Amino acid sequence: MNVEQTTLRDVLLLHPKVFGDERGFFMESWNANTFRELGLDLDFVQDNHSRSARGILRGLHYQTRHTQGKLVRVVEGSVFDVAVDLRRSSPTFGQWFGAELSAANHAMMWVPPGFAHGFYVTSQYADFQYKCTDYYDPSSEVSLAWDDPTVGVEWPVPAGESPRLSGKDAEGLAWGAIPFFD
Repeated sequence: MNVEQTTLRDVLLLHPKVFGDERGFFMESWNANTFRELGLDLDFVQDNHSRSARGILRGLHYQTRHTQGKLVRVVEGSVFDVAVDLRRSSPTFGQWFGAELSAANHAMMWVPPGFAHGFYVTSQYADFQYKCTDYYDPSSEVSLAWDDPTVGVEWPVPAGESPRLSGKDAEGLAWGAIPFFD
């Protein structure tokens, strides 16, 4: 596993070893021992899988209770994946990082607890899978506005288009109105 540090403290891009030939490929997307050797002793309790069409933007989501760390990857298509640091004590508080995750590049992103997370679908559709370190708690879920100017995420939305959002995401909160972590 090749680990790439990002511009955000504790957010990692992970590049698994992929073994391929004319028949296809094999890769190990999760191995507790490998991740523990990388300093990530994680206990996942929930796996999720979503499918979204081109132009869908999901996020930026997080939970104030039962905070979730997420190991995310794309198994079909491609997305622009984003994490925003919401930890006041972090030197990267308020900053964002984005990267392409795709079935072709096999990259994964580790988004620890204390971050908002979202993605924008850049292919015809994308199958997005993620492992979570805590259970979904809708009563503590918060949506940070995807287009908040204070954060300033540079989404790859084509000029003249708008992303397709859920009702919840269309009503995302401004930076000054969201709860943060210590």
